[in-house]
Parts: sequence; C-alpha cells; structure tokens
Amino acid sequence: IEIQDVHKSFGPQDVLRGVNLQISDGQTTVILGRSGMGKSVLLKHIIGLIKPDRGHITIDGTDITRLSDHKLNELRKRFGMLFQDGALFDSMTVGENVAFPVREHTKLGDKEITSIVAEKLDQVGLSGIEEKMPSELSGGMKRRVGLARALALNPEIVLFDEPTSGLDPIMSRTIEDLIIETQKRLGDTFVVITHNMHVAFRIAHTIAMLDRGVIVEKGSPEEFEASSNPVVRAFL
Repeated sequence: IEIQDVHKSFGPQDVLRGVNLQISDGQTTVILGRSGMGKSVLLKHIIGLIKPDRGHITIDGTDITRLSDHKLNELRKRFGMLFQDGALFDSMTVGENVAFPVREHTKLGDKEITSIVAEKLDQVGLSGIEEKMPSELSGGMKRRVGLARALALNPEIVLFDEPTSGLDPIMSRTIEDLIIETQKRLGDTFVVITHNMHVAFRIAHTIAMLDRGVIVEKGSPEEFEASSNPVVRAFL
C-alpha cells in the first residue's frame, strides 16, 4: 500500500496535510498518534470510504482513488476490517455475524459457511458460541468475534481501528497476542491505528507516527524508541 501526498479537509479543518507512507506486505504497520490527529480518517482512505482532496493511494499498483464504485467494491473483498467496538449486528447471532460477509460475497452453501464460521471462531479462541447474541458477550469477546468476521473471506489486508480501546489491561493483552499470532500464522498485511504506545511497541513491525496531518517518523519499534524527533520524544 502506498500513500502519496494525501490531503483531506472537512470545511475549514485540514485533517490530512500531505501524508506519505509506504506499508509493507506481510507485516504489521501501526499508525500511531494522539486523538484527533486524523488516524481514522487515514484508515478510511486506505479502504476507499473517503476520497482524498489531493494525492494518491495505490494498492499493488492500482490507484484506488480513480476506481469506479463497482471496481472499488471488488477490491474491498481483499480487505478485512475490525472496527473499534466490534460493530456486530445486534439482531444477529454470533454465527450469523461471522457468516455475513461470506453470504454477501460468495455462493457457498450453508454447510460450507457453517464450517468457515466454526473455523474462524476457533482461530480467535471462541469455539461453540455461534448461537449467542452480541448482548451476551463482553467487550473483549465482541472484538474477537469482529476479528473472526474480518477474517471470514481470507483477506490479504486487515485494518484495525483502535483494537484495544476501552478494554482492561488483561483483555487488551489478549487482543494484542491474538493480533500477533494471527499475523504470524496468515502472513497478511495488518494496519493498526492506535494512540496506545504499549500496544504499538508490542505488535508492530513498523511504527509510523501521524501528527498534525503528516507522518513525522517511521521505523521499527527500536528505531522509534531511539528517535530524536521532538514530537516522538514528547509522545514517548
């Protein structure tokens, strides 16, 4: 994924002011920054939910800012997304939630879909809860079901929006471990946004810091920790 000179304003507010970032295949890249710095807006650009005022976002050489809605929807099948609070459908069971993207985007039969749901729930450590409703789950369980749904179509790229926000330290560590283990097992490209320094240092291969609409530092956790950039030092 290549983000080149991306600008985005909402009315008089400049949110992204020339973001440049290359995201490597098969690694976890964490986009770190304070609240209100445009991290979620940048994530929405990567999946094509928002178009930039200026600049380009290319995925495997394809500029997604120039795609038609139909071609963009086809491209999105390569993505999985874990939303901040899990974003489960309250009226559906856990199994129906995980099955949703498979039913929407494939012609598989019920037996095959049931098998996929069981496999994905097992991968996130929640076997056998297909019949539960989201209201019966804890916050951490909802995140894990959300991850199972994000993985249902075997995506190449998975986006995480503040995956540990609002969780207690023990459940936060569980989600961090799950992200690390899942990325190692699948070898997918993971992009995680967070303002939590501890999470970033645990899960990232590469950290990029977004501040005032631009990337001010990028490197490995070790390089990041040794940075002399005053914005990074203040955050550390």
